[in-house]
Amino acid sequence: MRWSGWPSTLPVMKIERIEITHHQLALDPPFPASWDPRPRERFPATVVRVHDDAGHVGIGSGDDMAGFEAHASLFVGEDPLDLDRHAQVLANLDFLGARPWPLDVALWDLAGHITGEPIWRMVGGESRRMRPYASSAVLREPAEMVGVAERARDAGFGALKLRFGRPSLDDDLEAVRSVRRALGDTLELMVDCNQGWRMPWDVRPPWKVGQALRVARELAELGVRWMEEPLHRGDYGGMARLRREGGVAIAGGELTRERHEFEVLLERDCLDVFQPDVVCCLGFAALRELAARVRERGHIFTPHTWGNGIGLVANLHLTAGTGGAPWLEVPWDPPEWTAARRDFPLRAPVEPDADGWLALSDAPGLGIELDEERLQATRSERATYR
Repeated sequence: MRWSGWPSTLPVMKIERIEITHHQLALDPPFPASWDPRPRERFPATVVRVHDDAGHVGIGSGDDMAGFEAHASLFVGEDPLDLDRHAQVLANLDFLGARPWPLDVALWDLAGHITGEPIWRMVGGESRRMRPYASSAVLREPAEMVGVAERARDAGFGALKLRFGRPSLDDDLEAVRSVRRALGDTLELMVDCNQGWRMPWDVRPPWKVGQALRVARELAELGVRWMEEPLHRGDYGGMARLRREGGVAIAGGELTRERHEFEVLLERDCLDVFQPDVVCCLGFAALRELAARVRERGHIFTPHTWGNGIGLVANLHLTAGTGGAPWLEVPWDPPEWTAARRDFPLRAPVEPDADGWLALSDAPGLGIELDEERLQATRSERATYR
C-alpha cells in the first residue's frame, strides 16, 4: 500500500526494469584499512538503477546484490510507490541470502523523483543538514594521527574517530592520548575498536568483556565521546556491562540485520549510539521507525557510512530527516582515503560546507548526479575487493 502522505492524485506507475552494474576504482597508493589486514588496491562500487514506465530513475548503492537477478521479477511490474511492500520482500530476501538493501535506497530515490520530494522530508523532515565527523581508517603513528586531527579540524570537522588495531593496545591508546594532548577539547573524539565483525579472511578472535572494560575506562579518562564495537556484535551481556561499568558511551549495530536484534539491543540496554547503515540494514522505512524508538529511549541514532558517496548521502537523508543526532560519520583520511576516491560514482564529492555542515537541498529523492563517464571507465565484472 502507498504511503498515506502522498497525494491520491498521483498516477499509478509500474517498475519497468532494474539494472545492476559493478565498478572498480584502482587505488594507488593502496588503502590500508584498519579493519582489513590486506591493503586494498581497488575500491568496488555496485550501482542499482530502478526505472519506472514513466521515465523516472532511482539510484542506490551498497552491497554487491549477489544473486539478485533471480528475484527481480518480484519487483518488475509492481507500483514503485508501494515502499512498505517492497521493504518486506527485501527483508525476506535478506534473511535468505545477501543484503539487497541498495534496492531499497533506489526505490526511495525513485519515489522522490515521482513525488518531487527529497528523502530527508519523506522520512520526517526534521532537518536538512548535519554536522559531520571525520572517520579515519589508517593505523598511523601517534604523531601522524595528530596531523590527521589537525587537518580534520581545519577542513571543518568538529569531531574525529580513531581506529584501533595497532600491534598493541598501548600503541592504540597512545594515539588517542597524543591527539588529546595536542588538540585539547577543540576536537571531539570517538574510537572504533573494530571487534563487532571480521572480513572473511580475518580469523582473529574478538575481545572479551574484561579486556574491553579496561580499555573503556582509559578512554573515559581521555574524554572520548563513544567507544564503537568493543565486543562481538552478539555479546549483549558484555555490551550491557560495558555501559554500566565502563564510563564511556557504547556504539554499535552497523551491520545488525533484523528488527528483533535491535529490539534486543534496546531492551537489554546494550548501546548508547545505534549505527545501522541504510544501505546494509532494514531500509529507510524500518530505520525511520528505529530512529524514533532510539530517541524515545534517550539514545543517539547516527549510521555507519563506510561505502561510497551514494550510501553516504542516503544515510545523511535518513539521519537529518529523523533528527536528533549530533554528528554523522564521513569517511575521510587523506591521502589514502579522500572524498574523491570515496565518492567516485558521483559528479561532485560530499564535503562539509564553509560553515562545517553537510547540507541537503529540496531536490527530489537523494538529490545526486552520477558521473556516468567515470562509471563507464570503471566498469567491471567483479564486485568485490579481491
